[in-house]
Amino acid sequence: ELGVSSMTVRRDLDVLESEGLLQRVRGGALSAVGPRPFGERRAVRSRAKQVIADKALALVPVSGAIALDASTTAGTLGATLGPRSGLTVATNSAENFASLATSRGVTPILVGGQAEPETGSFVGMIACQAAAAMLYQRFFTSASALDPEHGTSEVSLAESQVKRAFFGASREAILCIDSSKLGQQSVALGFALTEVTLLITELDPQDSRL
Repeated sequence: ELGVSSMTVRRDLDVLESEGLLQRVRGGALSAVGPRPFGERRAVRSRAKQVIADKALALVPVSGAIALDASTTAGTLGATLGPRSGLTVATNSAENFASLATSRGVTPILVGGQAEPETGSFVGMIACQAAAAMLYQRFFTSASALDPEHGTSEVSLAESQVKRAFFGASREAILCIDSSKLGQQSVALGFALTEVTLLITELDPQDSRL
């Protein structure tokens, strides 16, 4: 299809890997693990994220308090909440906060702190303290990767720390993650699988990948 030899493809992949743009794996390559802007992440696997959001919607209470992380998957859920009757939703994403503001009966709370320019989220000590200042019925979170041995992992320690703060103040952690991240590893450890109450993907629950 490309009109080049397989040797050229392999050489180009080697160069791209040396520049940190991808990761070589057996039989091909994967996108490099690293922070990406919210808008860029939102456009990736949007259909899968909507399926996940539709499944997770049944777990969102009518009232009380929940937390959403700064992921675009959680943002898709937040954008489809619909009317509630006194639901407070905390998040460390300005984009997710803005989308929550359109839902009737929802009080969005933006957890501030140090702005992470690559991801558009808020991180650092202030963000962690603010995230831990409330009590949540459920914490809806995604992850950069999910490995069966190590659990979830994130692109940075700062992102992982804020999620741990939300998790510590939540009764349950609902992991919303698309199938492209299964069997992958990122940089900073997140949650062990034993800490997650429920895993939601776009896959059928009987899929062999699960």
